[in-house]
Amino acid sequence: MNAVVFDVGETLIDETRIFARWADRLGVPQLTFFGILGGVLQQGRPLMDAFHLVDPSFRFEAEIARWRAEEPGSLREGFDDADLYPDVRPALDALHAAGLRVLIAGNQPVEAGPALAAMDLPVAGVYLSEVWGVEKPDPEFFTRVEAAAGLPAAEILYVGDRLDNDVLPAQRAGMRAALLRRGMWGYLHAESAEARRADLVADGLAPIAAWIAAENAR
Repeated sequence: MNAVVFDVGETLIDETRIFARWADRLGVPQLTFFGILGGVLQQGRPLMDAFHLVDPSFRFEAEIARWRAEEPGSLREGFDDADLYPDVRPALDALHAAGLRVLIAGNQPVEAGPALAAMDLPVAGVYLSEVWGVEKPDPEFFTRVEAAAGLPAAEILYVGDRLDNDVLPAQRAGMRAALLRRGMWGYLHAESAEARRADLVADGLAPIAAWIAAENAR
């Protein structure tokens, strides 16, 4: 493997503060909202069902527009350097030092680009679904990842916290795939029988560089 491509949410970015702000926005206690989110995901339902359980009239795009108009200077549904998982910089530095091409590519809005750029991470590029006009798990997304990496799919490891959006579609595209056991989806998906299909299941980013080195030495 010669390249590693990272998902964003719950891979690089801890989304706790984002969902806490959503709870405040919806007018429910944060713990209540976190419990609803977990229950919805445990049932295999879409994440947005949690919002509709709290407010049946909730419409995501309309609410985002209102929120941006009311609080133009706040983070709202966004993130900044304070949301970066603590293992991200050391892990990316280790991969970069090992001579691997490191990229970020995830299902994110355009606004995530400047937020990630401001973190000055050691990556060769940042690619967002809204810019590309295609989202995971669409195979076209992973075709774009391969093109961005400039390497054959077989030389790429894709790292994410979900089986359905990250691991399985990346493998179908011919890539290797690592499942992170963190975040709401990560813990649930790691318990699935399909988690065994991941090339690597890890509790964080620290083991990735050593794992790649071992695989490349085989």
